[in-house]
Amino acid sequence: MFRSLSILEVVLYVDDLDEAEEFYGGVLGLELFSRHPTRQAFFRCGDLVLLLFRSEETVLPPPSLDLPVPTHGSRGQGHICFGVETSEEVQTWRDHLSSNDIAIEADFKWPNGARSVYVRDPSGNSVEIAERWLWGRDRSN
Repeated sequence: MFRSLSILEVVLYVDDLDEAEEFYGGVLGLELFSRHPTRQAFFRCGDLVLLLFRSEETVLPPPSLDLPVPTHGSRGQGHICFGVETSEEVQTWRDHLSSNDIAIEADFKWPNGARSVYVRDPSGNSVEIAERWLWGRDRSN
């Protein structure tokens, strides 16, 4: 039997890498660890990696057979949710985003009591900051 899988990386597609880097690195404070000038920017997020790709670049064949990653990609807006421990932390992020002129799209409590705040990144992707236990896990998990 296989062991349970975990998510290693998440991909969002962006229109402008400079704007995306400013949002995810500058505003959200994620650590940029790799950048290709026209194709991608990679950020650390806890144990995960957030990959930001320009769609029109990822549909092209790989420039080198040294890294034969198949073409892939999508178009349109995606979604990512960042987890925090408490509603107070959600509020702190809400205040931080507002102070950086990021419009709050939604701020509410789910039926289970977990709180979420939604904004849009510069490419229109939906970015959520929510209490970690949103998906029914005990608050201590």
